[in-house]
Amino acid sequence: MTKLDPIPRRVYAPHMTQSIDTDVAIVGAGPVGMFAVFELGMLKLRAVLVDALDETGGQCAALYPEKPIYDIPAHPAIEAGELIAQLERQIAPFHAPRLMGRRVTGLEGAQGGFTLTTDRDDTIRAKTVIIAAGAGAFGPNRPPLDGLPAFEATGAVQYYVRRREDLRGKRVVIAGGGDSAVDWALALKDIAKVSVIHRRPKFRAAPETAAKLDAAASRGEIEMVIPYQLHALHGDAGKLTHVEAVTLQGETRQIPADVLLPFFGLSMDLGPIAAWGLALERSHLKIDPATCATSTPGIFAIGDIAHYPGKLKLILQGFSEAAVAAHAIHPIVHPDQALHFEYSTTKGVPGG
Repeated sequence: MTKLDPIPRRVYAPHMTQSIDTDVAIVGAGPVGMFAVFELGMLKLRAVLVDALDETGGQCAALYPEKPIYDIPAHPAIEAGELIAQLERQIAPFHAPRLMGRRVTGLEGAQGGFTLTTDRDDTIRAKTVIIAAGAGAFGPNRPPLDGLPAFEATGAVQYYVRRREDLRGKRVVIAGGGDSAVDWALALKDIAKVSVIHRRPKFRAAPETAAKLDAAASRGEIEMVIPYQLHALHGDAGKLTHVEAVTLQGETRQIPADVLLPFFGLSMDLGPIAAWGLALERSHLKIDPATCATSTPGIFAIGDIAHYPGKLKLILQGFSEAAVAAHAIHPIVHPDQALHFEYSTTKGVPGG
C-alpha cells in the first residue's frame, strides 16, 4: 500500500477566536464530513469544517488509524489513517478552513442565515448546515471492573489501537464479539499472543472475517475463551498480569495478559445537537433520504448520525449522502442559478 505525502491542513489555531462567513457549516470532520467538502466544492459551494477533535478523520484517526477498512470502492483494503490522508488530498483544492478542537454549542437563525457558535467563542455565519457528527460525541463503553482506572492510566487497558507495533510480543486479551474485536484479533495474531473472550460462540462480525477468526483459532494462532465474560483484572500498580473470566455457571479462567482490549462499542451523546429541535429517532437524526434534509429547513445530516428506512451504517453510504446533500443545498445558496450537473470526468477538479 502506497503511503501518501501529508497534505498541509488549513487549521485555525485553537487559541484564536474566529469569525467566518461561508455557504455551508459542516459539523463533524470525519471521513463523511471531509468528503462533503469535495462534493460541495465541485458545485462551487464554500464550506468550513468544525470538530471537537484536534485533527480531521473522526473515529478513523482517533480510534483506529491502523485498522484496515475493506468496503471502500477500488480499495480491497485500506488503513483508516490512509483513507483520511487520501481524503485530505482530495479536498485540498477547495481550501476549506477548519476549526478543530471546537465543539459547536449554539445554533440560531434559519435557512439562508444560520449563526453557529463554539465553546471557544467562534462565530460561523452559514446559509446551510450539514451535521456529519458520526455517533456524536463518542467514548468507549467501559467494562464494570474494579480497579479499571489504574490499568487505563498505564495503557494496560486500551479501547483502541493507535499503533499495532506497540503490541508486538505482548500477551493481548481481546473482549467482545463485534467487528472491532474480530478485526483486531486477526490483525494482531502474527505479532502478539492473542486470546479472545466472548460470551457465546457466534460473533456479530462480518461473516467472512468471523470465518477467518475460526480458521485462525483452529490453527492455534488465537486462543478462544468461550463462553466467558470479563470478571476481574489482576496485577499491581497498573501493571496487568492476568485477566479473570467467568461463565454464567460460575466457572472461572485466568488468562495471562499484558494488555486488555475491551471492544464493547461506543457510547453515543448528541450533546448540544439534541437541543436544536431536530426530529430524532433512537438518538439519530431523522432525514429525508432524497435530500438528506432534517426536520428543520436548511439543516442536513449525513453519515452515521442520520437515520431513514434502509439506512446502512457504512462509510460509502455516508459518501453518497454527502453528494445528495450538496445537490440539495445548491438551490438554497444559489436560488437564481440553475445547476447543470456534470460528471467529474467532464468538468475536472479545480487546479487539476
